[in-house]
Amino acid sequence: MFAIQAILFTVICVLLALSVYFSFRARRAGEPAQRGLYAARMNICMGLMLVMIAITQLFFFNDSSFRRIFGTVLVLLGLFNFFAGVRNHGHFSRMLG
Repeated sequence: MFAIQAILFTVICVLLALSVYFSFRARRAGEPAQRGLYAARMNICMGLMLVMIAITQLFFFNDSSFRRIFGTVLVLLGLFNFFAGVRNHGHFSRMLG
């Protein structure tokens, strides 16, 4: 159980670092298509990070209605960010081409 929690924590930290990295890259990119590509990658990483946080909330702590609601909201936000990022990544990668 502890090993799974440690792996999830590591994955969350890596995804957080990637989200911050792509956020800075998106803000500093000069070309709009490149900026959109980095923002899409940031959304993908952020979506996966939110889903991982939701998994830890739903499965590794005391079961309460607040945790279930919070975990469900995080899953929905994470999936929305992930799929929006995948869609935008395809769009901007075709623009760069």
